[in-house]
Amino acid sequence: MSRGALGEVEKVVMLAILQLGRDAYGATILHEIDRRTGRTGSAGAIYVVLSRLEKKKMVSSEFGEPSPERGGRPKRYFRVEAEGVKALRRSQETWDAMSAGLDRVLEPEG
Repeated sequence: MSRGALGEVEKVVMLAILQLGRDAYGATILHEIDRRTGRTGSAGAIYVVLSRLEKKKMVSSEFGEPSPERGGRPKRYFRVEAEGVKALRRSQETWDAMSAGLDRVLEPEG
């Protein structure tokens, strides 16, 4: 296993960013994860993951324009970089390779 392997939460956060496109900022990322997975999380936890992904050069961020609704504070928008896309692809390939042939085992009991 490589040290660059992604944790489940890192994968989910990057997939949410990709789904949101240009509208990916903390609150929308959190909402997208909740909407798609039913998992609720905290904004603080999401920002810890985002910071870790930025350090790994898998995501980047930039600030938008300040808005009166946010007390003049700008939103911080995130995007998945090429390194992040590569890591997601490797993760998917690993999942596919390891789960191949397990259909009979993974079928629901009934």
